[in-house]
Amino acid sequence: MKKILFMGTPGFAAASLAALYESGEYSVTVVTQPDKPKGRGYAVTPSEVKVYALEHGLTVYQPATLRDEAFASLLAEIDPDMIVVAAYGKLLPKNVIDYPEYGCINVHGSLLPEYRGAAPVQRAIIDGRTVTGITIMYMAEGLDTGDMLEKAEVPIGENDDFGTVFGRLAVCGAELLLRTLPHIFDGSAKPEKQNGDLATYAKKIEKADCVLDFSMPAKKVHDLIRGLSPAPLASASLCGRMLKPVTSRLSDTVSGELPGTVVSADGKGPVVSADGKLTVVCGDGKCVDITEVLPAGKRRMPAADYLRGAKIKAGDRFDTVSGE
Repeated sequence: MKKILFMGTPGFAAASLAALYESGEYSVTVVTQPDKPKGRGYAVTPSEVKVYALEHGLTVYQPATLRDEAFASLLAEIDPDMIVVAAYGKLLPKNVIDYPEYGCINVHGSLLPEYRGAAPVQRAIIDGRTVTGITIMYMAEGLDTGDMLEKAEVPIGENDDFGTVFGRLAVCGAELLLRTLPHIFDGSAKPEKQNGDLATYAKKIEKADCVLDFSMPAKKVHDLIRGLSPAPLASASLCGRMLKPVTSRLSDTVSGELPGTVVSADGKGPVVSADGKLTVVCGDGKCVDITEVLPAGKRRMPAADYLRGAKIKAGDRFDTVSGE
């Protein structure tokens, strides 16, 4: 039975770990990130990978760094035949990548060489892409530059968000990983070099990336909202109050009002429409319907509930509009 050292942290990675363990084909040891504060109460919380591993009796290590003698000694003690990485959260040093006889492979959430880097799923949705996917690749010292082993496409629907796409990618990645491993171990895998000229980079999502600008076209506004949902969420200010849209749709409404103006579904009248959506004018005169929001200091709620409580009316305007 081949020994695999699995390195991963979020739910995306837990799906691949589950596939490895439940296959019964491999002896699996787990390395994941240290427990971290999370949520509104900042309670110290284990990663999804750690939770799964402990529930299934797997040995778990949580090193603060991979670059010291302690981890080098641990790696030699585990002595894995292969390392499998899925959203671990840190770059691996060369001595770790080079250690296993059968290499170090990564389950990456894009169709490489596009969207190398930390946030491939969010960036693909924000960019309005209709297809993404999984690449199983050998790891190298560069950022997602290693040779590719297998790929599989995953569609992105018009109203998919980061959460729904991430979930489908997790399942796809786990299935593709299990199909790829036997070919590596029996020597039949056919690695393919990446074309660096086609490479694009998905940089980490920063706070500035989350600011919602209604002077953009409606499609870009919608794509930003869904690319950042369920977390960290896009943010804007309505009547001086911070508001984070959670769910949106492209509206049939067209309006000549200024970008960021709140209108009802027919462009006039009471702001809360019959189906409870918050309709906002964008830079191209088209609108987005926001159906769920997260107000500052509160829980997520339907847009209609927020509008009634905050007494928002047609003609009110979001403050976050660029170029003014």
